[in-house]
Amino acid sequence: MVAVAAIHGVGSDEQAWERCDWLWQQPETTLAELCAGVRRIVVVAPHPDDEVLACGGLLCAAAGIGLQVKVVAVTDGEACYPGEAWWTPQRLRHARRGELRDALADLAIDAGSIVHLGIADGKVNAHETALEDWLWQTLREDDLVLAPWRFDGHPDHEAAGRAAWHASRAAGCARLEYPVWGWHWLDPAWAHMAWEQPRLLDISAVAARKRGAIAQFRTQTGDVPRLHAHPILPAHVLIRFYRNHEVYLA
Repeated sequence: MVAVAAIHGVGSDEQAWERCDWLWQQPETTLAELCAGVRRIVVVAPHPDDEVLACGGLLCAAAGIGLQVKVVAVTDGEACYPGEAWWTPQRLRHARRGELRDALADLAIDAGSIVHLGIADGKVNAHETALEDWLWQTLREDDLVLAPWRFDGHPDHEAAGRAAWHASRAAGCARLEYPVWGWHWLDPAWAHMAWEQPRLLDISAVAARKRGAIAQFRTQTGDVPRLHAHPILPAHVLIRFYRNHEVYLA
């Protein structure tokens, strides 16, 4: 399928997603089932915060049972507030790296687990082949790759998702996709047409820790001084990631 996505405005209301019976009636999966035969989880994040928003519960639970976690920060998300006098790309790059480090610490994941690739924010598609090659050389057969949904609606997400899809196939390892902006533009009534084999993971045991980790991304929630633009993650976006379940696409 080809997604024609609109990720501006308030997007699909969370209450509409709550009424999406088709999705929430899917069988639940367990961490043990998702990670059967896996020794390492590699999460590919187009921007710092994507990995925690979409996968924070799984990552926290996996770290808790001793699974190795590797976070691939594809960009530093430095282009999120164009035109801001104080929050320049250079300042955002530094701040967002720190936010990612602090958020992962809340999930019991060490900063040494992060690999910063430093690809320019908004330009991942121009480096898609290089990203695919780097991932292919990095991945192992006993990895589980978590990557953005290839039709998520944001160019960086889709390029990172495609690169991870091809690299994981070449490496022979397991892969799951996660939606971020798909929750925003997709009509819940049509979710069954877009998402094949969704897997629901109950994260209620670590949901509070995930919410604490999300709060570390202060530049994105607007909890910083001298920011005049609307935050990237206002309340109506954040609520989609405060659920007690995470959804992964096989």
